[in-house]
Amino acid sequence: MSQLTDDRQNAVELSIGGMTCASCANRIERKLNKLDGVTATVNYATEKAKVTFPEGVDPQQLIAEVEKAGYTAALPAPPQPDQAEPEPQDELQSLRQRLITSVVLAVPVIAMAMIPALQFTNWQWLSLTLAAPVVVYAGWPFHKAAWTNLRHGAATMDTLISIGTLAALGWSLWALFFGSAGTPGMTHPFAFTIERTDGSGNIYLEAAAGVTAFILAGRYFEARSKRRAGAALRALLELGAKDVELADGRRIPTEQLKTGDRFIVRPGEKIATDGVIEEGTSAVDASMLTGESVPVEVRPGDAVTGATVNAGGRLIVRATRVGADTQLAQMAKLVEDAQTGKAQVQRLADRISGIFVPIVIALALGTLGFWLGTGDGAGAAFTAAVAVLIIACPCALGLATPTALLVGTGRGAQLGILIKGPEVLESTRRIDTVVLDKTGTVTEGRMTLTGVHVAEGESEEEVLRLAGALEHASEHPIAQAIARQARSQATVEDFTNVEGLGVQGIVDGHAVLVGRPRLLEEWSQHLPADLERDLHEAQAAGRTAVAVGWDGKARAVLVVADVVKPTSREAIAQLKALGLTPVLLTGDNEAVARTVAQEVGIDEVIAEVLPADKVDVVKKLQADGKVVAMVGDGVNDAAALAQADLGLAMGTGTDAAIEASDLTLVRGDLRVAADAIRLSRRTLSTIKGNLFWAFAYNVAALPLAALGLLNPMIAGAAMAFSSVFVVTNSLRLRRFK
Repeated sequence: MSQLTDDRQNAVELSIGGMTCASCANRIERKLNKLDGVTATVNYATEKAKVTFPEGVDPQQLIAEVEKAGYTAALPAPPQPDQAEPEPQDELQSLRQRLITSVVLAVPVIAMAMIPALQFTNWQWLSLTLAAPVVVYAGWPFHKAAWTNLRHGAATMDTLISIGTLAALGWSLWALFFGSAGTPGMTHPFAFTIERTDGSGNIYLEAAAGVTAFILAGRYFEARSKRRAGAALRALLELGAKDVELADGRRIPTEQLKTGDRFIVRPGEKIATDGVIEEGTSAVDASMLTGESVPVEVRPGDAVTGATVNAGGRLIVRATRVGADTQLAQMAKLVEDAQTGKAQVQRLADRISGIFVPIVIALALGTLGFWLGTGDGAGAAFTAAVAVLIIACPCALGLATPTALLVGTGRGAQLGILIKGPEVLESTRRIDTVVLDKTGTVTEGRMTLTGVHVAEGESEEEVLRLAGALEHASEHPIAQAIARQARSQATVEDFTNVEGLGVQGIVDGHAVLVGRPRLLEEWSQHLPADLERDLHEAQAAGRTAVAVGWDGKARAVLVVADVVKPTSREAIAQLKALGLTPVLLTGDNEAVARTVAQEVGIDEVIAEVLPADKVDVVKKLQADGKVVAMVGDGVNDAAALAQADLGLAMGTGTDAAIEASDLTLVRGDLRVAADAIRLSRRTLSTIKGNLFWAFAYNVAALPLAALGLLNPMIAGAAMAFSSVFVVTNSLRLRRFK
């Protein structure tokens, strides 16, 4: 049982069966929410219900409540290690069979009704023979759902379809057996206008068969599109390795890995789970997980993520996170949560569709009564009423938001953007200011050797060889920055860390000093004028300068800094193009902050801010009328991320920051922040476009149907097209770049 628990509430995700439209989802939601302490959200597109309930409530009670409403519900089955998950093709296969049957039989019926030349003697009886199986067999899912809903005192779009098609078939049977329609030689010219007759000579078999075929086609393509919309999440879940070879030679399913296990990853294999490299060096391709195409070089001590591919040498990795704790599992959970949730605009659509069906039935009865009252005949009245029933199905309303969310969040996952929930989309629309943490967000977040200044006559290679070897023995971040760049293999003896000043030791027979100028001065090694100038210039720019000397003489100054990420300047330009004002927020001194801001193109800087005060900065901006997005990566950013109107956490940052954010950027590339905002806005725009066309379609078509200007068969085709249009429009998000 997939169940999460905190102190007071439990949560469970139920798989719902039997839903055919948004009205069904709305009805199940209302039923569950009537239970004390229960809060439920039912998603028609994903066919899942997220339910939170208090202690003392058994999930079986929730399932029973759904079944009382006429639907099925089940807790997700636990995965079997050696058993592949079956593809949910049953619904598609059944729909395909019914659709093929209805098309093969309905096309001749429609052709005979439309083309007088095909109306041979007794053609109407052949039409009945062909149309009856379409309405009864192919349309059986509609009639079954309508009957189930009727038993529970409810009405859905299936009710409209069932009543409309059965009424058309029933009227045709009456006209054929008791009216004049069964007379040999009867003709039935197809027209978009209503003939003024008593209806006893009119049959509507082409409408009954055509409507069934068109709506089945819409359902089939809708079901296929929904599967395509959720493909990104399924692909994400399938990224992981299926089995793994342990360091002792045993091969086991990935599900059996435990934290601390050591496993082997050969070139070309997927890394089984999150871990730390213990042996070997390689390049890791994380493109499937992050969207980043350039492989990352890794060595012992580096962390690696499950589902990424070892593109180079043989690695031995120690597992640090397994199962639901891995980054891949957490990404999938975030995406699924976002797809299952509902934005405010969808809640409005749900409320409308919940009352829409009864209103339409009343409108159809009113249309029938009006036309009968005007004396235009039963044929005109009946045709207009059936057209009203068929055209008004609120399928498109129910699909407008979920399908766009499915595709948008799935595409985001492929690009390394995780959207925490649908309400996030509405926040991105209003953002006008983006606050950027400096360290780890705009900059690399680690010290890097940026400059080597040598005294006259000295060799840069020799400076790095001796200084790098000595610094390699130190754990200080500045020392490690120099050591990484130098990659020296020289031998070090008598290494000593001089507290607060630097390090000293013997490297290949040379007495080497690396540290503050004061350390060298204690050994009477004074910087020459040109190196003194280089040191002061570096410090004025907010960088760290380290002096190097050996054998009684100062030889060089090394400059170390937290460098700006190569893509940060481009990212700032993209954020500005979105109409956002970037603000650099940092605890560093003003000089460092100004230098970084100038380099990337940020005009507004707030420096020397204590971690605890970052929240106050966000609050002040909000008090000034700004709608603020915050981008950060550290524990000290978590509170500010939570306070901001929109929080974006760098996926390379801490778990606390990611938990507090609304959007997670899996890659440490600031350009993804701009992509995330663009994708969110595009998804919201798609949702609104879908809802507009769904509403506009019903508003425009209902009066035409009520006025008798819409043939029921054309109404069925239009209704089916509206649903397919909404899903297809959502699928355009798959091309987002």
